[in-house]
Amino acid sequence: MNAPSAPAGAPPASGSPTANAVELHGITKRFPGVVANHDIDIAVQRGTVHALVGENGAGKSTLMKILYGMQRPDEGTITIDGERAELHSPADAIARGIGMVHQHFMLADNLTVLENVVLGAEKLYGIGSGARAKIQEISDAYGLGIRPDVHVEDLGVADRQRVEILKVLYRGARTLILDEPTAVLVPQEVDALFDNLRELKSEGLTVIFISHKLGEVLAVADRITVIRRGTTVASVDPAEVTSKQLAELMVGTELPSPETTESTVTDVPILQVEGLHLSATDPDGTVRTVLDRIGFTIHHGEVLGIAGVEGNGQSELVEAIVGIRDPDAGTVTLDGEPITHLPTRGRRERGLGYIPEDRHRHGLLLESPLWENRMLGHVTEAPNSRRGLLDPAAARRDTRRIVEQYDVRTPGIEVTAASLSGGNQQKLIVGREMSHKPKLLIAAHPTRGVDIGAQTQIWDQIREARREGMAVLLVSADLDELIGLSDTLRVMYRGRLTADADPATVTPEELGSAMTGAASGHLADSDSGSATGSEGDTPGGEAR
Repeated sequence: MNAPSAPAGAPPASGSPTANAVELHGITKRFPGVVANHDIDIAVQRGTVHALVGENGAGKSTLMKILYGMQRPDEGTITIDGERAELHSPADAIARGIGMVHQHFMLADNLTVLENVVLGAEKLYGIGSGARAKIQEISDAYGLGIRPDVHVEDLGVADRQRVEILKVLYRGARTLILDEPTAVLVPQEVDALFDNLRELKSEGLTVIFISHKLGEVLAVADRITVIRRGTTVASVDPAEVTSKQLAELMVGTELPSPETTESTVTDVPILQVEGLHLSATDPDGTVRTVLDRIGFTIHHGEVLGIAGVEGNGQSELVEAIVGIRDPDAGTVTLDGEPITHLPTRGRRERGLGYIPEDRHRHGLLLESPLWENRMLGHVTEAPNSRRGLLDPAAARRDTRRIVEQYDVRTPGIEVTAASLSGGNQQKLIVGREMSHKPKLLIAAHPTRGVDIGAQTQIWDQIREARREGMAVLLVSADLDELIGLSDTLRVMYRGRLTADADPATVTPEELGSAMTGAASGHLADSDSGSATGSEGDTPGGEAR
């Protein structure tokens, strides 16, 4: 791969190939009611991939925000390429060659890719043809596949992540902080990303890789630092540690399998989707099909898993069922009642729960306190309201229950949702939705960005609700999660359901191949063009 030239003003490579790119010494950061980081020491060698692992709320994000100039440490020092650094803002970090791709993207939906990338960096290549050419050069060089003139609001989660990576590279970063970069990738894409990282680090690029996926960490990292409750507890060589040992360092337990061992599927339909069709118009006026006559049924006590590479219609399917998008044709029936033309609130009141794929855009009011977020989407339901009036006292009491039951780590329920780590935000949303005991749970990436302890808890909650009869539509980029939790598996490709898989026998590699459009002898073709959805009417879920 030929890397694009660095922009004017980019920091020169300094130090020997074995010098430390970043050193953090004695970093301590306090917030009201909590110590996020306490006396942390980390040394990241130039030209390596350094993994940072720990539970949600362990202090990883705060530490990286300090390195990126978004937070100031109360104590400690930062050294970059052998020089002491005072980082008062992200601009200072960028000037020092530090770039960060956040777990939740910092993009303006109403702007194009080009406008998002050049925003704040207009002096590098201008805002016109020069910038467009540079963006295309970087996109081509790193296989990002991003078109400069597409509006961000028209991109899926995976492409939004690629735009963020492109922004960092455009500014000449030599040390990249990647927060959960593989969360939206299938196995083949993860392998390709890791190959790129290995090649890039040989050119002097340094990557700080934050992930909850211990197998990935062991596969790609040159060094692993473990943080527990705000303090570094170990720095280990991946060749000398197992995933079990890493898990014990993080939380004291081994990550169990999500495998479901018993079938609870009945012949009672809960969700019926028939002939769902949706088109979209691109900025150039081209009309494309997003959902192509989708049909399926989910039964009482069944988890239907949808596998697919981001951008193949999964998000639009979820939003059409929830009521965020209006389909061009087709019907949605919940427990025998047509809900196609009901607003989202009406669907929720009839028993639909929703864990959105982007918790910041669709799941939380970030500047509102936790107890108000507990009411979000359920303001007309108990305990949030009584006799048609809001009941804040009851909502506060129930928020405290959710915080305790779902281990949401927070100094209190009056703090804003923005003050929580991403994983704790996710646990709050899961607790809120599960508390209303929905007939149907739409779970889009329910464990994205959570630690192994929280992941296990969410799996257990879904399994328990399934045993009690809840139906689940599960969309996930975690293939082990899909295979382990699902009774029935469907593959979505270019807006169609193209293949069926047996969770008891399919492998992640086979599922990943089908997701990219490759044929697999072990997967059955799916007739997604059925307008009736009859192909999904037979309950699945062999005991396994």
